[in-house]
Amino acid sequence: MKNVLHPIMFAGTGSNVGKSIVATAFCRIFRLDGYMPAPFKAQNMALNSYATPDGLEIGRAQAVQAEAAGIPCHTDMNPLLLKPQSDHTSQVVLHGKPIGNRDAYEYWRRPSPSSASRFPREDCPSPIDFRKEVCDAFDRLASCYNPIVMEGAGSISELNLRDTDLVNLPMARHAGADVILVGDIDRGGVFASVYGSIMLQTPEDRKFIKGIIINKFRGDMRLFDEGRSMLEDICGVPVLGVIPYYKDIYIDEEDSVSLEQKRRQLAEGKVNVAVVLLRHISNFTDFDTLERDSRVNLFYTNNTSDISHADIIILPGTKQTLEDLLELRRNGCAQAIMRAHRDGKKVVGICGGYQMLGQTISDPEGIEGNIATLPGLGLLPIYTTMTREKTTRQVTFDFNGQECRGYEIHQGVSDTDEAIIQSERCIGTYIHGFLDNQPVIEHLLKDHLSPLTSDLSPLTSDFKDEQYNRLADHVRRHVDMERIYKILTDND
Repeated sequence: MKNVLHPIMFAGTGSNVGKSIVATAFCRIFRLDGYMPAPFKAQNMALNSYATPDGLEIGRAQAVQAEAAGIPCHTDMNPLLLKPQSDHTSQVVLHGKPIGNRDAYEYWRRPSPSSASRFPREDCPSPIDFRKEVCDAFDRLASCYNPIVMEGAGSISELNLRDTDLVNLPMARHAGADVILVGDIDRGGVFASVYGSIMLQTPEDRKFIKGIIINKFRGDMRLFDEGRSMLEDICGVPVLGVIPYYKDIYIDEEDSVSLEQKRRQLAEGKVNVAVVLLRHISNFTDFDTLERDSRVNLFYTNNTSDISHADIIILPGTKQTLEDLLELRRNGCAQAIMRAHRDGKKVVGICGGYQMLGQTISDPEGIEGNIATLPGLGLLPIYTTMTREKTTRQVTFDFNGQECRGYEIHQGVSDTDEAIIQSERCIGTYIHGFLDNQPVIEHLLKDHLSPLTSDLSPLTSDFKDEQYNRLADHVRRHVDMERIYKILTDND
C-alpha cells in the first residue's frame, strides 16, 4: 500500500511562471508512481474553462490536470472560478454555476461594517465569504485522493491581498500542504523574485515553503550550478530542481499571455488560418490542434489586410459577445470578414463567434452590459438572445458520418436546435473542441490541399497520454523526486 502523502502546493513568484504545467506534470508523475492524485485550485481567474461530465464549469487548467491524473474532472477541483468581463468586473462561478457579476474592487477589499450596509453580502461577496466553500471542496477531494496536487495563483507575495487570499498560503495552512515555490528564470530577476517571495511571508507561513523549482531554463544547465547554491544560501530553502524550457511537448495552456507570441503573418505554401483577435477572447485552446497541423499556418490578428488574404477565418469565443462585435464593426474587421466571405474564403464561428455570424444578437435584460441589440455579420440564419441561464455540457456529434466530441459553455440561446450550422463557405457551432476532431479539420482543409497528407497525430487519448508522459519524464529528469517524496512523508 502506498504511503499517504502530504498535499503539495505549487505556488508562484508571479503569474505565467509555469505553475499549471508543473502541477500537471506532478499529477502524471504521481499517477505513474502508483498514487491516486487529484488537482485542486481554490480560485481561478481565467476565460479558458471546461465543462465537467455532469455539465458544470471549471477552469481549463484543472480539467487538464485531472486528465493527467487519469480521473474525471469535478468542480471540487476548482470550486471558485472568476471569468473577467472587463477590466473591472468578473462573472463569479461557484461550484460550476454562475452566481452573478462582481466589481473587482468590492470583491477583493476586506468587508467592513460600513460596506456591509451599502453592499449586502449576498450581492457583493468577497473571498472571505467563499473561504468555507473552497475549504470544504478541498476536504472532500482529500478524503478520496492521495496526494492532492494544489496550484497557487499569481504571486504569493501580494501583501495588499493577504487578508482575502483564498488560494496561496492560507489554503496551504488549511490543507497542511508542503509548498514548492516556482520561479521563472526566462523572464529574468529570478533571485530577487524567489528571495522576495519567501521573505515577504510571515514567519509562520514561511515554514510551509519546503522547496524551490526554477522553471523555463535555457542553455547549459551547468551555468546555473553556482546560482543554485547561492539561492539556497540566501533563502534557506533547497532548490529541488531546474526545469529546462521545452518546445516539443503539447499541453493546453491556461493563460492568454501566450497569444501575444502567436501574432504571426501569412505564409506561402500553407493554408493560412486567421483567428480574429478579440479583446475578450475565451477558450483559445480550441485552435491548438489545428495550429499543430504541418499544412497550416495559424495566427491571431485584428489586421484587416491579414483577414482579407487568409484562406480560412475563425471567429473565436468571447466573454463579451456584443462588446467585441461592436469593436469589430468599429475597427473594420467585421467588414473585412464579410468581404472575404464574398470573395470565396471560408469563415468559421465558435460559440460567441458563432453568434456574431448570425442575423442579430439581443440582450434585453442587460446580461452583458448596456448594448441592447446589434446586427450580426449576416452569414448564418440564426437569431440569438442573451439569457441569464448558462449552458455547460459535454457533447458528442456526427460530422460527415464520424462521431466527434466537444463541450459547450455559453451564455445565450439561438433559434435552432442544430449543433452545427453550415451555409455556403460558412460554419457555426457552439461546440468548443470542434477543431480537435480530425474529420472537421480535413473538411476545412480539403479545398486547399490536394492530395491531403498530414503528419499530425490526431488528438486522441493515446496522443494526449503521450504528451503527459513526456512532460512527466521531462520534469522527473530535472527535479529531485527522492527528496520531494521525503518532504511529502516527513512528519517533523
